[in-house]
Amino acid sequence: MYFINVILPIPLKQTFTYSVNKDEAHFLRPGMRVAVPFGKTKVYTAIVYNVHSNNPPAYETKDIHQILDEDPIITPKQLQHWEWIASYYMCTLGEVVRAALPSAYLLESETIIVLNEESSVDESKFSDDEFMVLEALRNQSSLHINDVRNILDRKNVVSVTKALYEKGVITIEEEVYEQYVPKMKRYVKLAPQYTSEENLRSLLDKMNSAPKQKEVLMTLFMLSSQQKKPIEALALQKKSNTTATVIKALLDKNILEEFYEQRDRVQYSGEETKPIKALSEQQEQVFNAIKKSFDEKEITLLHGVTSSGKTEIYVKLIAETLKKGRQVLYMLPEIALTTQLITRLQNYFGEKVSVYHSKYSVNERVEVWNNVLENLQKAQIIIGARSSLFLPFQDLGLVVVDEEHEPSFKQFNPSPRYHGRDAAIVLAGLHGAKTLLGSATPSLESYYNAQHDKYGFTELKQRFGNVLMPEIELVDIKEKHKKKLMKGHFSDRLLEAIQEALANEEQVILFQNRRGFSPFVECTTCGTAPQCPNCDVSLTYHKHKGQLRCHYCGYHMQMMAACFACGSPTLDTKGFGTEQIETELKAIFPEHSIARMDQDTTRGKHAYAKLIEKLENRDIDILVGTQMVAKGLDFRNVSLVGVMNADTLLNFPDFRAHERCFQLLQQVSGRAGRTKKRGTVLVQTFNPYHQILQMVSTNDYGGMYKQQTEDRYQFKYPPFYRTIKFTFKHRNYDTMQKASQWFAKALQLQFREYVLGPEPPPVGRVRNQFISNVMVKIPKQQSLAKTKAVIQKVEHSFNAIKDFSGVRLIIDVDNY
Repeated sequence: MYFINVILPIPLKQTFTYSVNKDEAHFLRPGMRVAVPFGKTKVYTAIVYNVHSNNPPAYETKDIHQILDEDPIITPKQLQHWEWIASYYMCTLGEVVRAALPSAYLLESETIIVLNEESSVDESKFSDDEFMVLEALRNQSSLHINDVRNILDRKNVVSVTKALYEKGVITIEEEVYEQYVPKMKRYVKLAPQYTSEENLRSLLDKMNSAPKQKEVLMTLFMLSSQQKKPIEALALQKKSNTTATVIKALLDKNILEEFYEQRDRVQYSGEETKPIKALSEQQEQVFNAIKKSFDEKEITLLHGVTSSGKTEIYVKLIAETLKKGRQVLYMLPEIALTTQLITRLQNYFGEKVSVYHSKYSVNERVEVWNNVLENLQKAQIIIGARSSLFLPFQDLGLVVVDEEHEPSFKQFNPSPRYHGRDAAIVLAGLHGAKTLLGSATPSLESYYNAQHDKYGFTELKQRFGNVLMPEIELVDIKEKHKKKLMKGHFSDRLLEAIQEALANEEQVILFQNRRGFSPFVECTTCGTAPQCPNCDVSLTYHKHKGQLRCHYCGYHMQMMAACFACGSPTLDTKGFGTEQIETELKAIFPEHSIARMDQDTTRGKHAYAKLIEKLENRDIDILVGTQMVAKGLDFRNVSLVGVMNADTLLNFPDFRAHERCFQLLQQVSGRAGRTKKRGTVLVQTFNPYHQILQMVSTNDYGGMYKQQTEDRYQFKYPPFYRTIKFTFKHRNYDTMQKASQWFAKALQLQFREYVLGPEPPPVGRVRNQFISNVMVKIPKQQSLAKTKAVIQKVEHSFNAIKDFSGVRLIIDVDNY
C-alpha cells in the first residue's frame, strides 16, 4: 500500500493522507499537484507533501481523483520557506499555499448537473423552477451550476437541485477544469514546394489573375527579407492591407502553411540594452562598502538620502549577481513604483527582467511562475511587490528590498499576515543569498539591528550630482487663518510658491493623506453626520460621483439634499481630501492641467503607468495625491512639494505614528528638486513647533531615531519587545466581549503585565462585526517558540468553547 500526504489550500492545520497505487507512488514527487476528493462532494487541488507507506490509523483513506502535473511546480526550498511562514506567523500551511500560488493553479471542482436518462417522472408534481431546469437539460446534455442560477435568475439554487436529485431526475458530478490557457500566436510561411526559385516564379505568373493574393505573397517576401523571426498572420494581413479571407484562400490552395507557437502574454520589446552608468565617487565608495559588508554579514542596510542614486548601486550589484549565473529578487512596496523601475532596469538588462504583482492577470502570473521555475533567461531578475517572494526560485543570489520601511510590505488581510521584508530575509537565507535593505528613512527595527551589529550598515549622505537637499519650510496655518491669509485650504505662501513654480514651467506635487472630497458631511442645524450602517465610521463625501462612501466596507449612497434628522438643507463638508484639493486648484489655476493620484484614480491595470508617463512628459502641471506620490518615484521637473496638512499624520492612535509621519514627510520631500535646482517643500501645519516636524525640516533622522527608541524602550514596544495582536470579531457585542475577556485572562495567567486589553480599535465595528483587540508583548530574552506554544494551547481551549464558536479570532504576529 502506498500513500501520499497532501496540503489542501484551506485553513486546516494538518496535512491529509490519500492512497495511491504503485505506479502513481513512483511518479509523484513533493510539490506536484493532485486533485483529491474532500468532504462529501468537493474536489480540491492539493500539493503533494510526501510519499510514504504508513497507513493512517485515524481514518479510511480515499483515492486521489487525478494527477495534474508531470513535474513539481513547487521546489523543496519553497515548501521549507512556506513552513517557516506558517510557523512564525501562526497560520496554517494551507493558507500560505493559497496566498502563494496563482489562483489558476488552485482548481476547485465545479458542480455539473446531468439529466438521468433512465428516470421516468410525473411532471405535474414539479414546481415551476424544477420544470425550467428540466426543460433546459432536455435541450443540452449538462448544465453548470452557474447556468442553473442564470436560468432561475437567483443566487441560491441548492433547494431546487436537491429536490430534482431526490426525485432521481438528475445526477450531480464534480469536475475540475484547468484554468490557465496558454496564449498561442498564429504564424504563416510559404509551403515547402514553392521555396525553389523556379516553382515560385511560375506561381507568381499564375497569380496575375488574383492581384490581392499576389500582394499578400509579395508582402510575405518583403517581411521575410527584413526579419529573421517567423511572420504573424495578423501582421501579414495588416501590412498587405488585406482581409483574413484572402489569407484563408492561400491556405486552402496550400500555397501558405500555418503553424502556432506559445507566447508569453508579457514580453519585452524594447531596444538594445544600454551600458550601466558609471557610479559617482560617493556611490563607488558605498558600493565597495556593501560588498565588503557582504563578506561578513548576510544582510546589509543602505541608508541613502532621497535622490542619492541608490538604484544605480542596486543595478551594479544585480549585474555582478547575474555574472555568477544567479537570480535576483527586487522587491518594492507599491505597484506604482514598479512602473518606473521596470523601464530603468530593462534599459540595462533587457528581457532578463520579469514583473510579478497583483495587477497582472492570473494567466500572466502563471507564465512568470513557470519561467522562474525553469530558470529561463527572461526570469533572471524579478521585480515585484511582496507576493513575488513566493516564486519558485532555483538559485537566488541577491534580494534587494527597496523602501524597506514601508508599511505596505506587511500583509494584513487575509492570512498569512506576513511581513514581506522579514520573509524575504528568511528566503535569502535558505538560498544562501545576500539581502540589501535600502531606504532614505529606515524603519526603527532595521536601523536598530544595524546599530547593534546584526546587519551590515552603509550610508549615502549626499544627493547624486551634489544637488542640495530640498529646503523644508513649515507654514503656520493657525496664524494664517487668524490673519485671513488662507484661500480655501491654501496659505498665501503655498499659492505664491505654486505660481512661481508654474511661471518657471516647473511641476508641483501636493500631498494630502485622505482621498475623497471631505471625510464627513455635517448638518449645521442639528449637528448630525451621516454614518455607515455597517461600520462605526462617518461616510466620506466623493463629489465627483455625488456619493457618500464608506472606506471600510464599500457601502455607498447618493449625496442627500437635506439632513435626514431635521430635514434642514444646511449641510456642510468637514475636513478635506484629494478630490477637494483638485477642485480648488482647478478654480485657482484654470489654465493649468491638474491630475490626482489616489486609490480612486488608479484602479485600472495601467492607470499608474499612464499617470506617471503624463507627469514625465510634462502633460501635468500639478499632481495631487495620497501617500502614493511619496514613494520612491523619480520626477525630474518637480521643484515644489506642498504638504496640505501634516497634523493628520501626527495625531493618530498608533505607537508608530511619529515614526511614520517623519518617514512620509521625508519621502514626499524627496520628490522635490531631484536635478540641478534645489527644491522647495512647504509643510502646512497648525503646530509648527512639534518636535517631529522640526526634525523633518532639518532632515534629522538620527534625532528622530534617538527620541523614538527612548519612547519605545520606556513603553515596551519594538524593537525591544515583539508583539502579537489578537483580534476578535462577532456580530453580537456581548459575545465578542466575553470571548476577548476570556482570552485575555487566559493569557494573563502566563504573561501577566505583558498582556494589554481587550480594547476596541479606533473603528470598533466594521461590516456589522464588533471588534476588540488583545496584545501580548514578548521581551527579547523570552523564548518566542515557547510563547507561541502557550498561545496555541490557549487558542485550542478557546476553539473548544461552544459559546465562542461563532467568534472569529485573528492572530497577527509582529503587527506593524
